[in-house]
Amino acid sequence: MKRAALFYVVTLGVVIAAIAAVLHFGSSLPSPGGSQAVAQGAGASLAGQADHTWIGTGLRGPLMRLLLQLLVIIAVARLVGKLFARVGQPSVVGEMSAGILLGPSLFGWLMPGAFAAVFPESSLGSLRLLSQIGVCLFMFTVGMELDVGQLRSRAHTALMVSHVSIVFPYLLGVVLAWFLFSDLAAAGARFTPFALFMGISMSITAFPVLARILRERRMTRTSLGSTALTCAAVGDVTAWCILAFVVAIARATSLEAAGLNLLLTAAFIAVMLWGARKALRAWLGEARLASEAPSESTLAAVVCLVIAAALAAELVGLHALFGSFLAGVIVPDRHGFRHKLDVRVENFSSVFLLPLFFAFTGLRTQVGLLHDASGWLVCLLIVAVATLGKLGGSALAARFTGMGWSESLQLGALMNTRGLMELIALNIGYDLGILSPRIFTMLVIMALVTTVLTGPLLTLFAARKAATADLPEPTRA
Repeated sequence: MKRAALFYVVTLGVVIAAIAAVLHFGSSLPSPGGSQAVAQGAGASLAGQADHTWIGTGLRGPLMRLLLQLLVIIAVARLVGKLFARVGQPSVVGEMSAGILLGPSLFGWLMPGAFAAVFPESSLGSLRLLSQIGVCLFMFTVGMELDVGQLRSRAHTALMVSHVSIVFPYLLGVVLAWFLFSDLAAAGARFTPFALFMGISMSITAFPVLARILRERRMTRTSLGSTALTCAAVGDVTAWCILAFVVAIARATSLEAAGLNLLLTAAFIAVMLWGARKALRAWLGEARLASEAPSESTLAAVVCLVIAAALAAELVGLHALFGSFLAGVIVPDRHGFRHKLDVRVENFSSVFLLPLFFAFTGLRTQVGLLHDASGWLVCLLIVAVATLGKLGGSALAARFTGMGWSESLQLGALMNTRGLMELIALNIGYDLGILSPRIFTMLVIMALVTTVLTGPLLTLFAARKAATADLPEPTRA
């Protein structure tokens, strides 16, 4: 126990000091200049495609075009999701891939006229707003999935593994940003926000995708599965808190503004976790919590809570998603109330609204920007650094807590799952003008690759354990 605690304290101290040193010296790096030309070129290409018509005058209004986009996105997402499920991958990975297939990387490349007619640049505003609403509802359900009791029962292992699995890849991401900033950051971006976003992109674990993988493999009730869920939950909360502070710093125009944003962020979190939680419990009461199904007035109040929390987060300089997430965290779990809400919210969000977010992300992802060997080499380097940091850091920390190497490596493979949570963070960085289209594409590819690798790596490490267990014991002379 003392050895593990010493490892935890020393690791955090060394890594945080190293990150601070890189940020300090990296602030003197030259500002990026080439990213703007790439972004403008990509935008001009899409704009040029939008001038061509494919369906003639059939799509005469924005509503008709939006309905066509919804039809295409939902149908393709469900189809590709089922195909991925048949080969042993979570369906959400297929839905993420479907978004890229519908973007300029495939659909726009094979059928530029049809792509321009279905997804003209002028129509993406409505799609973006709908997708943001879907992600807000999804983050609300993610917040409700946190089991505080489970976190407390496994606090020692979860805290160490989750935090080391964040700070170690975070350091690697910040160091990697030193070499990529001048060439791949968005034009006008500052080094500190870029490095902080590179760090967070390496550190995130997709708690919902990880939970789905464990359910499909019937590992939820195993010791490894419970530990992985707890570590992912702690890591999720920690990573989102870090991302909230990173956004506050990125949106600030001066050191004083950054300090004010951080104070507002801390105050908002405190009000949600203590004031709003108590007020919500008092309003709901035992009768509403114990009812067989939430009434219409209860559902309306919960929806208003999510919207109000998202609005408040935007007002204090955060992103609406943080408010939605905290709204889910403060919902009481007595009498299975969270499950009753989750059944009604998650199905609508995952089937109808989340595919819109995947498609919108896919429209921003332009694989054609990686048109040379150096681009693909950098992308491969990002995937390698992300995997080394997340899988290696998690496995090493788990080994120090007393787990065997096989279980530690399996836990590291699970923690290396990024999925949807990664895409959410990347879109925030893109919207803030920190990530250029080229680095955005590389990081999206990294998120897909690391998520797809989770299942095969988990099988590989489990097979290694089984093979080791089957070896005959050495005979004694």
